[in-house]
Amino acid sequence: MPDISAKYERLIQDLRQDFRPQREWGEGRGLFLVIGHFLVGVAAGAWLFGLLFNYPPGLIAGFFLAGVGGIAHLGFLGRPERFWKMARHVKTAWVARGFVGLTLFLAGSAVYLPSLLVAAWPWGPASAIGWLGWLFAAAGMVILIVYMGFVYSASKGIPFWNSPLHPLLYMAFAFRGGAAALLVTMAALGMPNQETAERLITIWIPITALVIVLFALEIQGALTGGNAAAQRSVREMLAGRVAGYFYGGTLVLGLLVPLVLVSGKLAPLSFAVLAAVGLFSALGDFFMKYTTIRAGIYATLKLRPARIMS
Repeated sequence: MPDISAKYERLIQDLRQDFRPQREWGEGRGLFLVIGHFLVGVAAGAWLFGLLFNYPPGLIAGFFLAGVGGIAHLGFLGRPERFWKMARHVKTAWVARGFVGLTLFLAGSAVYLPSLLVAAWPWGPASAIGWLGWLFAAAGMVILIVYMGFVYSASKGIPFWNSPLHPLLYMAFAFRGGAAALLVTMAALGMPNQETAERLITIWIPITALVIVLFALEIQGALTGGNAAAQRSVREMLAGRVAGYFYGGTLVLGLLVPLVLVSGKLAPLSFAVLAAVGLFSALGDFFMKYTTIRAGIYATLKLRPARIMS
């Protein structure tokens, strides 16, 4: 009861403000949603790069991260045992489409991975069952990469999220997270060769540049779009309640540190340095998503003047 009373008092205080912050996603149980979205995005990216580089450990990492991300999603739900009901709204809700994508990905990869890793498995990766698993996992991967940004941009009540660039930004995050996951996996298990490491770094750098450009454009659009709630969200992120997470987590840990490490000025590129680049890059992506979600401000209500009946 004290917890319910505290939430009620906070809601009353929020309603009295000119700009009401959203608290459902990112605070309390809502933190599980942020973690879940972050992990499944990295998982889909890791699977993609595992396929591109023909690197099975990357596929395993993607499968594991997706599973943990699914558990985090269940932790967000008030009644986790009813998660299956989300699929009924697949025609109208991006969250439901994401659930379908995660299901396809986990089921397909669970079918495909054993055939790839175990020589004596009843079916091989080139068999009909193996190909079916590959196709299911690939379809789920595409959905997971695409859907997350639309979950937020479809939230009309929070103007800062309602940006046409938001889906593109989340897709770029998935690619950057996938490259980071592969860097960590290769550093832990051993690089196939030096050329592979260099190719992965040369992919990570332009993806990082794309993330920076898209995010800067989204901030610029929010500041110049004329919506007071979106402008307040930017203020909360740059000079408000989540500014510390943004500057310390996103800019310093997620961008500055990895770029300095990649430059080779602190130390030559080694397995340890590559692992650090991947870890800090992924950590920065998490804080980027966390701060943009926490900075969400509801659109202000515009009351129409009452008509006086004569």
